[in-house]
Amino acid sequence: MSELPYLEPHHLATREMVRAFAQEEVAPVAAAHDADQSFPWANVRKMADLGLLGIPWPEALGGAGLDPIAFMIAIEELAVVCASHAITISAHTTLGTSPIVNFGSDAQRERFVPRLASGKVLGGFGLTEPGAGSDAGGTQTTAVRRGDRYILNGTKRFITHGGVGEVFVVTAVTDPARGTKGISSFILTKETCDLEGAAAVGMGHDAALVPMPGFRAGKKEDKLGWRASDTRELIFEDVEVPLEHRLGEEGMGFKNFMRTLDAGRIGIAALSLGLARGAFEQALAYTAQRRQFGKAIAEFQGVHFQLSDLATQLDAARHLTYHAAWLSQTGRPFGKEAAMAKLFCSELATKATIVAIQLHGGYGYTKDYPVERMFRDAKIGEIGEGTSEMQRIVIARHLLPDLRL
Repeated sequence: MSELPYLEPHHLATREMVRAFAQEEVAPVAAAHDADQSFPWANVRKMADLGLLGIPWPEALGGAGLDPIAFMIAIEELAVVCASHAITISAHTTLGTSPIVNFGSDAQRERFVPRLASGKVLGGFGLTEPGAGSDAGGTQTTAVRRGDRYILNGTKRFITHGGVGEVFVVTAVTDPARGTKGISSFILTKETCDLEGAAAVGMGHDAALVPMPGFRAGKKEDKLGWRASDTRELIFEDVEVPLEHRLGEEGMGFKNFMRTLDAGRIGIAALSLGLARGAFEQALAYTAQRRQFGKAIAEFQGVHFQLSDLATQLDAARHLTYHAAWLSQTGRPFGKEAAMAKLFCSELATKATIVAIQLHGGYGYTKDYPVERMFRDAKIGEIGEGTSEMQRIVIARHLLPDLRL
């Protein structure tokens, strides 16, 4: 693995710390949590204690005071051994917390960000709906203004932390006549659906956050991968949301969540990069010790070619991901680069896990080796936070700005 020019001493220290935690605490329990779809409360508490739930936020807001590159490093290192742990910090930080940091008022930041950055409660982002996935502008959830509050009705789907979370940024239509300019965003609070699990580890619930009546979690999704990540519906039934819980100006929700998704795509790129690297490392170790025809199968030229291709593509993926993170960190435009990184890394993760299973032979098709789980975890990277097809459209729009694509 070639070293990156973007990394400073604090990045290397973060990498070593998270890598050690992932190997010592996450790797031994990842398969068990995947098998029974249990949320890893104990390790989430440990990640909170390490500051991993608030890496890029200022210390004044309860964060670790680091930067986006350090955050991507943490996601990558966790994903090497367990994508579910990686998406927990990625979704919580980028989707659940960053909209409040970036678009919230001082009062909103002071109230919610320290709770989220410290891990006292978990956060999420309610955008996707039954009829609004890639077509995010097709939002059907409504928010009707009544005096000093809004009344929200609707349903969101596939929401990370939908059950275990207590603070959510959600989108709703406030002016149907204005299209995407009629979508606004709000901060909603509810009680975690797992009070027992939260109490057992001393995090995940804050009694000072009053749940909003009518706002609740729906059914838990039975997923192919990311099975230790809590994914559910969010349901709004005449939820009264005070005006001070509107996030930003009315009608700015679509524009703001598109900015949020740009940053989130770098997180999915880092997660997919970690998955691909994890699969590659498993394949490298296995082919070095597995013997056939009197020698290690790593000595066969056909295996050389597959490992060499993956190593080359991993280096390309690493540069795409951290270049996008560096652009974001230094205040430069990064929408195209984020889409490129997400597209390349997610498709590489799927490819790398397939190759790793093939190199393991029949053993790779069993749950005795982690490559089977990695294969299932990889596919969602090509779907979540914008499908591969949508990433190609985003890239094309940057390449052809004068065309209305």
